[in-house]
Amino acid sequence: MRSASSEAERTVTGAGAPPVVPASANLPAPVRSTPRPAGRSAFRALPPTTERAGHLHALATRLQAPGSTVEEPCLEPADTGCARSALAPFFAALDGLLEGTSKAPTVVAAFGNSLIAGDRIVDVVRDELAAGFGNAGRGVLLVDRMAPYGGRSRTAAVSNGWQPRTLGELHAPPHPFGITGVYHLATENRARGRFKLEGEPRGTLWWKDVKGAGRLVVSVDGTVLARTEPQGDGASRTTSFDLPAGAKWLDVTAEGKGAIVQGVVLQQDASGIVLDMLGVPSADATLYARLEEDALKAQLQQRDPKLLLFFLGGNESKRLEWKRTDLPTVRQDLTALLRRARAAAPGSACLVVGPMDAVQDGHAKGKPLTQRPFLEAAIQAEREVALAEGCGFFNLYTAMGGAGSLARFHQAGFMHEDLVHPRGQGLDLLGQLVADALLAGWVNEGAVPAPALTSSREDAPAGGEARQTAEAVP
Repeated sequence: MRSASSEAERTVTGAGAPPVVPASANLPAPVRSTPRPAGRSAFRALPPTTERAGHLHALATRLQAPGSTVEEPCLEPADTGCARSALAPFFAALDGLLEGTSKAPTVVAAFGNSLIAGDRIVDVVRDELAAGFGNAGRGVLLVDRMAPYGGRSRTAAVSNGWQPRTLGELHAPPHPFGITGVYHLATENRARGRFKLEGEPRGTLWWKDVKGAGRLVVSVDGTVLARTEPQGDGASRTTSFDLPAGAKWLDVTAEGKGAIVQGVVLQQDASGIVLDMLGVPSADATLYARLEEDALKAQLQQRDPKLLLFFLGGNESKRLEWKRTDLPTVRQDLTALLRRARAAAPGSACLVVGPMDAVQDGHAKGKPLTQRPFLEAAIQAEREVALAEGCGFFNLYTAMGGAGSLARFHQAGFMHEDLVHPRGQGLDLLGQLVADALLAGWVNEGAVPAPALTSSREDAPAGGEARQTAEAVP
């Protein structure tokens, strides 16, 4: 399979490809007569194209993926235009990085489903932003992987003795979740996660204070830095620690069975981009109701993101096809999720990324692929909710080429056999489309009038229990 995929990649990116212009370059140039948003930097320009981006732009041309723009409503109208649109807090943070006035990391918190849980799509978004604005480190990490397979770019380098539980499971696990949507339960004494340090000056341990669990010990190169003191009250807690200069390895160790780790935060004490990958396989907006309210508020306030990014809709459209949910529920639960997250991080911008192209279940081998019947209805529902709630919306389905684009990805070797999940450069290209749209939106802010914010079509609660709609989606 690897050789076939590699051959496909050579085919679509090889010599003879036509000259390629980034999708973002096709966006309208700023209109001089349009009032510049307050505080907007006068020096905005697209960062130089990275080598990988150049290859991915060529791939986009071959796969007929035209890219698209971010739609964002106007949150604060002015007499002569829009004084503040949905992504203004994030764009202002990028200005601060560009001009050197911001000395702290600019954090992006990316929630979503399996499309991002492997971290490759958001890797590209992270790298493209960091290439223009600096890299401030890794951010939120897990003590172990979410499954027995996969890479370790966002986890401890070595782990043993942990059982993962996620909000994407069919039946709700015994404990609610923090913002990672994952917790790891120590199944043996001395369960351990070992992290390779990269010069971070301090770190944070997020843990669940469950009854009967032993202490968690944080140590560096054999020296104990901190021990938790469980009370057994079920609360989500935070333990912070300073890291000595030159430290190489950080260990998080459970003294006994039953201890629960929600995440570990490691980042640089400098300006630049940090992107927290908070995606979970099988997740949808309904299942994100399994986030504990106190943990959601406390952890998002600690992270202080400037952009809340939501990659949702793929599982919603699948469950619509299975008749396990309906469009009013999709609208209501996405509305509730956006309101909860924005209430916990009121200084953040918000962007919903819709699902990619998808085909109907039960396709017969050798037969033409049929588009998933509720896909476009799910996209439209997400778009309307996002814009009504003061968030931007990016139509990934349109950006990758609309109907038939998944078939083109599949023919080029960039889809797994399930015809649900992209692989290889197919994932990279989706990340590049999102990164291009964000950067172009920043450069062109104010060039296109933002539509006025409208009220939500659905009344949604701020929280609430998740409905039992989860399915075993890979």
